[in-house]
Amino acid sequence: MLKIIITVMFFSLQLVASDREGIRQKINNLLSSLSEKTNAGLLIFNPLTQDTIFSLNSFQTMIPASNTKLFTTSVALVSLGGDFKISLKLFTDDSYFKDGVINGNIYLKGFGNATITVNDLQFFVNHLQEIGISKITGNIVGDESYFDDAYYRADWIDDELSTVKLSPISALVIDRNQIIKFKKKGRRTKKFVEDIKQPALHAANLLKEKLENAGITVSGSAIQDITPIGADQIDEISISLREFVSLINKHSDNYFAECLFKIIGAEYSKIEGNSFYATQAILNFLDQNNIYSQGTEIVDGSGISRFDKVTPASVTGVLESMYFNLNSFEDFYNSLSVAGVDGTLRSRFTNTFAENNFHGKTGTLNGVTSLSGYLKTKGNDDLIVSLIFEYQKGSSRSHKNIEDDIILALSEME
Repeated sequence: MLKIIITVMFFSLQLVASDREGIRQKINNLLSSLSEKTNAGLLIFNPLTQDTIFSLNSFQTMIPASNTKLFTTSVALVSLGGDFKISLKLFTDDSYFKDGVINGNIYLKGFGNATITVNDLQFFVNHLQEIGISKITGNIVGDESYFDDAYYRADWIDDELSTVKLSPISALVIDRNQIIKFKKKGRRTKKFVEDIKQPALHAANLLKEKLENAGITVSGSAIQDITPIGADQIDEISISLREFVSLINKHSDNYFAECLFKIIGAEYSKIEGNSFYATQAILNFLDQNNIYSQGTEIVDGSGISRFDKVTPASVTGVLESMYFNLNSFEDFYNSLSVAGVDGTLRSRFTNTFAENNFHGKTGTLNGVTSLSGYLKTKGNDDLIVSLIFEYQKGSSRSHKNIEDDIILALSEME
């Protein structure tokens, strides 16, 4: 009997080895079509068995594009928790207003909630009406002090050359700090978007206008300042971190990612949300979780910058760390785009075994494409995959096709 068991185990191991060798050959065949000038980095890993299925240049420093968001969102979830609230809050420095009058200022303080629209401000107006406020004797104050005042990525990234532009990144955000305008030229009307130059002041003006339209008298002006310590909170509008992270990862939202980057910095430092503290928080996360970090440089939260540098090993390390994190993995996993279902992967892997079974994050810049995430194979194995291509010849689509073919080959493993 023992002899039979040993024989079965021997042949099973042979079949596994044969299957692995077949997969490696398939991947090598796919990579052989790449130009000699293409720089490819791959690491495919089974976190439960600790087996490396395939590795190529896995410790080589490369540009991750939007795979940078995996670092941003994982650090946020682990350090803050999925229930953490990203808010816009309304305060007052008047301690008694049951007489229907706020004898002082009200403060609109932003904490990086980039989902707020101008219509959301009506929530605060309605609340003030409900508690009987008919007059405010002081000012309407916009407060964006939770972040620094480096509104643009070029303000904190030296020699940043990215052509991808974002609107001002501030702690107080209304409509992504943009305003849509229309200009008539002859018989045609052209629509264009204009950045808000002073986000906090703009938000204060919007709230003042809505208050006055609702019949609440405002004696003061709309100004920008800092909420005093001890001010009483009237109400808040918030989104949970797990919801915010899902918007970032599924749709690769660059603006939201940069706001989260600074939120990480603010909560890590307890001083101010800025790029320095955010970067320190991410590097500290890598160190604390024993993730390979040599050559890793994170300068923004979105991955727009070509100064962001990672290795397939560091990406895989982040994904492995999250895989074994009982508190944060579910939120992180659910935030990723689901192959053939939603987000940036909604039109990829349809009608294949990878559909629904691959949860990942895409990345695209000129000359760069990346794809990393978790794959459930036909054999019910969990694989962590990180693929990065830096290329000079060929199209983004042709390189993404190779990514897809690799994932499809892996998904068929039994």
